[in-house]
Amino acid sequence: MFRERFWWSLILSIPVVIFSPMVAHLLGYPLPEFPGSTWIPPVLSTIIFVYGGTPFLKGGWKELKSRQPGMMLLIAMAITVAFVASWVTTLGLGGFDLDFWWELALLVTIMLLGHWLEMRALGGASSALDALAALLPDEAEKVIDGTTRTVDISELVVGDVVLVRAGARVPADGTIIDGAAEFDEGMITGESRPVFRDTGDKVVAGTVATDNTVRVRVEATGGDTALAGIQRMVADAQESSSRAQALADRAAALLFWFALISALITAVVWTIIGSPDDAVVRTVTVLVIACPHALGLAIPLVIAISTERAAKSGVLIKDRMALERMRTIDVVLFDKTGTLTEGAHAVTGVAATVGVTEGELLALAAAAEADSEHPVARAIVAFAAAHPEASRRRIRATGFSAASGRGVRATVDGAEILVGGPNMLREFNLTTPAELTDTTSAWTGRGAGVLHIVRDGQIIGAVAVEDKIRPESRAAVKALQDRGVKVAMITGDAQQVAHAVGQDLGIDEVFAEVLPQDKDTKVTQLQERGLSVAMVGDGVNDAPALARAEVGIAIGAGTDVAMESAGVVLASDDPRAILSMIELSQASYRKMIQNLIWASGYNILSVPLAAGVLASSGFLLPPAAAAVLMSLSTIVVALNAQLLRRIDLDPARLAPTSPKEEHTTPTPASTAVH
Repeated sequence: MFRERFWWSLILSIPVVIFSPMVAHLLGYPLPEFPGSTWIPPVLSTIIFVYGGTPFLKGGWKELKSRQPGMMLLIAMAITVAFVASWVTTLGLGGFDLDFWWELALLVTIMLLGHWLEMRALGGASSALDALAALLPDEAEKVIDGTTRTVDISELVVGDVVLVRAGARVPADGTIIDGAAEFDEGMITGESRPVFRDTGDKVVAGTVATDNTVRVRVEATGGDTALAGIQRMVADAQESSSRAQALADRAAALLFWFALISALITAVVWTIIGSPDDAVVRTVTVLVIACPHALGLAIPLVIAISTERAAKSGVLIKDRMALERMRTIDVVLFDKTGTLTEGAHAVTGVAATVGVTEGELLALAAAAEADSEHPVARAIVAFAAAHPEASRRRIRATGFSAASGRGVRATVDGAEILVGGPNMLREFNLTTPAELTDTTSAWTGRGAGVLHIVRDGQIIGAVAVEDKIRPESRAAVKALQDRGVKVAMITGDAQQVAHAVGQDLGIDEVFAEVLPQDKDTKVTQLQERGLSVAMVGDGVNDAPALARAEVGIAIGAGTDVAMESAGVVLASDDPRAILSMIELSQASYRKMIQNLIWASGYNILSVPLAAGVLASSGFLLPPAAAAVLMSLSTIVVALNAQLLRRIDLDPARLAPTSPKEEHTTPTPASTAVH
């Protein structure tokens, strides 16, 4: 709306300015004259007033009715007074010289530009709730008398049994009554690895069965599901964080009362001293110039340039208030998996029994895992491919099979090879050899996932698989702390895993074993301690916390829901981009304040001059001069905002990593069950 009205108003403003006697006199060019030329400014300006000014007139009326004056009422007052005064002059009523047609046209046009830039910077309305709803399938396979029938999920009731095939989403919360499968719960928990669910285990609507088909008894549908609960928390949190008033609106409210009181005083004083004509001219001039072009552009220009600069640095600003709040953040709360860590498993330790080399062990394990799509399997295959000895052993497996939650089985070089975790050892009554116990216990103690390799019934070695900490995370934590910002971490992982990561990174506070629905509560707890919180996450379970925090920051590689719930989205996985956001917030806030001081300062000085406070000394600010000064004020504000383009937001400069950190051995960040 603002874009279309701006372009049409701009086109119509050009002839208004060209045919304005005031502009022609100021610039010293002869006014073009032909029959009807004198009616060009009033006719075209009237069209601009009605077409371009309607949003401001409606907004001003709304603010007036709510008794909350702001930018809209200030603009509406100025353009209405200019419109009425200009028609009075054009029609020759009262003999006043108050031709503000060109000022009216430019005022409407520039204010439309400012609001267009502001709306474009803000982006569209958040679609977080739609993204959450999209996680649910539209239909479900309901089991009736041993057969299945496709029904709409709205038809499901508690007690129904549904068939969830491999690759399909669970339509409702429930319990598995037949079968077992690994479920991708990343869209709910944000965790990277699939979770094994057996008969009797509960499953959540929206999660995906990755490898097997199961039957689920429905225990909650519609608004009673865990996903619906998250949906409600997002809606509540978004509402609670949207009550802050924009900086420019606060300035506009103050300026409105300043202009109105100044106009009333002007009218009364000039009338008392016996000059009613001057009272009208001075009062109208005060009301027209009280709405500065500069104030209308002060914040939108800074926001537009800031969002552009941020985008080039991989930071997408979705909420203008997030930009303002980031400079006041006391603590940054990071989700662990996929944020501080890479969210992908890697082999971090290898131990072989006597008589078996490390390369041989890895080659056998990689061959057995080659046909598996499991994240842990891919980590083993990738590690073996990079190993000098293992990569030279070109062996292949046959007879591959996978057992969910236990491991894989294959024949390699004529031997039966098993690769799996604790469940596999229990199934085959295997005991870890004494020579491996100390190593595997140390791995388990720090939270690593331990996979054993079995050849023909004998354990020949083990590997540790962990989620790697990003090399940039350490630099990000240190740089934030150097700026006086506390760093906290939140995760659903066990205490030992979480504290190992927290200690390694030097994090100030760690929240471990936090259930998905409780992350929002942890943000509230921090806020109740008087801290301003920036939450960084990537999963659906992070969405309510992202919306609740003063600033929600989503990792770009995360889920759509997390990105829609956040006020800021990082295009990359680099947590150091938080520093770019803080740097930009501080710089843009300085520019906002500078622009507001200039724009409001102009008014504080020009309004009294226009009112005639120096009339006794022979100085009266002509309406034309006031209008010109107003335009110059706009230019100053625009040039000042352009200086934001010089800011260096490179995360590598703000939080450099050392070469040693770039090659750090992966640190435990999550347990792995294969």
